Amino acid sequence: MDSSINKFYVVLLSIIVALGGFLLGFDSAVISGAVSAYSKIFGIEQSSFWFGFSVSSLTAGSILGNFLGGILADKFGRKSVLIATATMFAFCALGTAFSQELPFFIVSRIIGGLGVGMAILVAPMYIAEVAPKKYRGMMVSINQLNIVLGISAAFFSNYFINRCIADELINWRWMLGVGIVPALAYFLLLFIVPQSPRWLVLRNRDDEAQRVLNKIGGHEYAEYTLKEIEENVKKDKNKPKTYFKQLFTKEMRLIMTIGLGIAALQQISAINAILYYSSLIFQTAGGAKDAALMQAVIIGVVNLIFTIVAMYFIDKLGRKPLLIIGLTGIIVAYLISATAFYRATYKITPEKLDTIILTLQSNKMDSDKVAEVRAGLSKMVDTKFDKEIEFFHTVKENTGITYTAVKDIVLQNSINMNALLVLIGILLFIGSFAISLGPVTWALLSEIFPNRVRGLAISVAGTFNALVSTIVITVFPIELATIGTGTSFLIFGILCAAGLIFVLKYVPETKGKSLEEIQDMLEVRERH
Repeated sequence: MDSSINKFYVVLLSIIVALGGFLLGFDSAVISGAVSAYSKIFGIEQSSFWFGFSVSSLTAGSILGNFLGGILADKFGRKSVLIATATMFAFCALGTAFSQELPFFIVSRIIGGLGVGMAILVAPMYIAEVAPKKYRGMMVSINQLNIVLGISAAFFSNYFINRCIADELINWRWMLGVGIVPALAYFLLLFIVPQSPRWLVLRNRDDEAQRVLNKIGGHEYAEYTLKEIEENVKKDKNKPKTYFKQLFTKEMRLIMTIGLGIAALQQISAINAILYYSSLIFQTAGGAKDAALMQAVIIGVVNLIFTIVAMYFIDKLGRKPLLIIGLTGIIVAYLISATAFYRATYKITPEKLDTIILTLQSNKMDSDKVAEVRAGLSKMVDTKFDKEIEFFHTVKENTGITYTAVKDIVLQNSINMNALLVLIGILLFIGSFAISLGPVTWALLSEIFPNRVRGLAISVAGTFNALVSTIVITVFPIELATIGTGTSFLIFGILCAAGLIFVLKYVPETKGKSLEEIQDMLEVRERH
């Protein structure tokens, strides 16, 4: 039957549906280039809750999107939900670009988050339900590839706009607003995508399901697959109607443990914190904004390359081996980055103080404030600091209300550290995540849940994923300001080490199995 598969059609459907992943990645990463500008315009401290929440509001919205995504996908169909997400992405792009106040900016991000939450669950669910089992891992990974392409496009777009539009008061709006273009393209292309055959069978629309399956693999494939789906649906009909409490019954205990565990682990790795605050991290390592944006572009390229590697190996090597390899790399990456920050020192020399003052004057800072900054920083001249937090605390005390405006400039002219080591650590982290937790998480979540509860169960797992992500992203800048970058990285490394133990103990291998075979395998494993 494999020879009869219309690979072009399967790939086409997967690419179109996975454009939601592109928008998800773009909206998630594009904020990294805008965050330093709008924080000044809206007057929010980079160590405050509102600074963190302005960034994490996208994932906060995705909590509700995750919760509703699977439920709405079961009720109205996967395609209908995806069309709704395209509309939300478009609103987010325009709303954030034209925001004049922080509340409307956050509301726009939350609405975009609704789209993110739905798309990140429903797109891989749809692809898993239309792709033949031999190609399912690779096809689902197209969604992750598009997320990565979206992230890379956002980083490149930010760098390009920053180079073309020098005015920081304007360029951040362009960075956020260009997302309207892929959002409209996604909206239009979704109208040529059919409904999922498995969803059609659940709605007793077997003739429509067979037509879709015929287009995917021909008559023989359609007959065999339709029979397999119908048998599974018939078996599930003998079971009681699904409610939330039934997701946590004894027979679902192992499956939900795996699902919730892998969903949490993806975000405990702090991937979104690293992506959203990448420019801030590189500026904390002493880089100028332009250089930090360029390094973010490099992150996007590495992410893309290793995601392609993962797509090649996910159906050959398997899901579990990739998780083990990737998590090991992530742990090493965090140790490297933490070491670089622990060894950093900070000192303002008389020459560097002059450079700081000249930079502030060229940025047209009020002369009285410049004089205050000079007077405050003069107290620190030639004093060497070995601890990041102690240095920042002293700068804040000495510069007062101008701290947010001068922090990055002071840092660039005072830090002494191995910035290359930080870049190596971050790139190793991104590469390791891209071959493991990135694609494998959503592949597993689209595979392990039984047909009868897949939409609801994925919603619960996705909601948990988004909740953990929101907490990590909101807390991350506060963490940097209170315990330091090195300690923050060390904590995430320890959490990932615990995650590796979880994977070794609980996560099954699902490569080469149909969704129905995976369900039977996990039910047997639960009984034993």
